[in-house]
Amino acid sequence: MGKVAQNSVKYMIEAKLESTGLVEKPDIVGAIFGQTEGLLGDELDLRELQERGRVGRIDVQVKEEEGRSTAEIKIPSSLNATETALLGASLETIERVGPTNADITVEEIRDERTTKRDYIVKRAKQLLKEMQDDTPEKGKITDEVKQEVRTTELTEYKGFQAGPEANSSEEIIIVEGRADLLNLLSNGVRNAIAVGGTSIPENIGLLPSEKKITPFLDGDRGGDLILKELEEKSDPDYVARAPENKEVEELGKEEIYKALRDKEQFRYAEEPENDEVSEEVLESLGGHVQDIIGTRAAYVLNSEIKVEEKMPLDKLGEADTESCKAVVIDGEVEESNVEEAEELEADFIVGMSRSGYANSSQLRILTKEEVKMPQKPE
Repeated sequence: MGKVAQNSVKYMIEAKLESTGLVEKPDIVGAIFGQTEGLLGDELDLRELQERGRVGRIDVQVKEEEGRSTAEIKIPSSLNATETALLGASLETIERVGPTNADITVEEIRDERTTKRDYIVKRAKQLLKEMQDDTPEKGKITDEVKQEVRTTELTEYKGFQAGPEANSSEEIIIVEGRADLLNLLSNGVRNAIAVGGTSIPENIGLLPSEKKITPFLDGDRGGDLILKELEEKSDPDYVARAPENKEVEELGKEEIYKALRDKEQFRYAEEPENDEVSEEVLESLGGHVQDIIGTRAAYVLNSEIKVEEKMPLDKLGEADTESCKAVVIDGEVEESNVEEAEELEADFIVGMSRSGYANSSQLRILTKEEVKMPQKPE
C-alpha cells in the first residue's frame, strides 16, 4: 500500500466517528476501505489511490468510554479540491463498523498549503531581516572608508601620535586621545597630537618653543585636570574647550572650528606666597591642625577661623554651610578635596600633606608644615 509523500500533501481530511459499541482501529480502517469500494468509480477507489500515492496512510486514534468508542480519523490527500471533497463525503456513507452501528462526520478538510504558506511568509521575513542586518548602510560604509583613510594619515611627532601637518605647522593642537585626534583629522584639522590620556607624559616638554601650543580639551572636569598638568609640564599659549559636558571626539565640524576660533589666551594660575597669609590666620589654622590629627575628620571653619561644622573626611562633600573661610582635613589634600572646598567657597584648605595632582586657582592649599603649629609645653 503506497504512502503519499509529506511534501506533496495538499489537503487533510479530518473526520470523527461515534459508535454504539466498542470497536478497534482495524475495524474502522476495514470499514472505510470496504464500504467506499466502488462507490466513486475506479478512479477514486481508495485502495487504488493509496497504491498510486495519491492518498496517504489512514490515521485513526480510538478512545473508549462507557462501552462506546469514538475515533478521530485523518486522511492526507494530494488530489485536487473537488476529488478530496468527494472522498471526504464518501466517509459519511459508512453506517456500520465491525459489529456495531457507527456514524462518521467530516469536521474539516484543511488546506495544508495554507500552513506551508504561513511558514514561507514567516521564514521569508526572518531571512529578509537577516539580509538587511548584514547589509551595511551607506553612511556606515562611508565612515569605515574615512576611518581607514584617517588612520593611514596618522604620523608620529616627538613621540606622540599626530596628524600629518604637526611637524610643518606653526601651531600644534593638543588633544587627549586617539579618538579626538581622528575626529579632528576627519574634519580637516591636520596639525593635532594626542597625549594618550589624562596623565600627561613628561616628553610634552619637548615640543618646540617656537610653535604655538593650543590644548583642545573636553568640556568637563577631566579637561580641567589635563589643563593643570599641561601648565606644570609645558608652556601652552592658548586653550580651546569643547562645549560643556561634551568631548572633543563627539564634536561635528562646525563645533570644532567654533571652539578653535574662540580659543583664549592661556593664563597661568598664581598662588599667593606664604607671607601674604597673616600670622594670626596661620596660628589659628595650626591650632585646628593640631586638634584634628589622628581623627580622619574634616573641619569647616567660618570667617573667624572657628569650627562651623565637623564631619568624617569622606563626608566633606556633604557639608552645608553659608560661611566657610577654610577647610582643615586629617589626610593628604587630594584633587577631590580641593573640589569640595571650592564648592564651599573656602579661601584655604589645609591637610597633613599635598598630592602632586592637587591644584587650584580659587583657594590656597597649605600643609601642616606651612601653618604655625602650637608650641608643645616643656
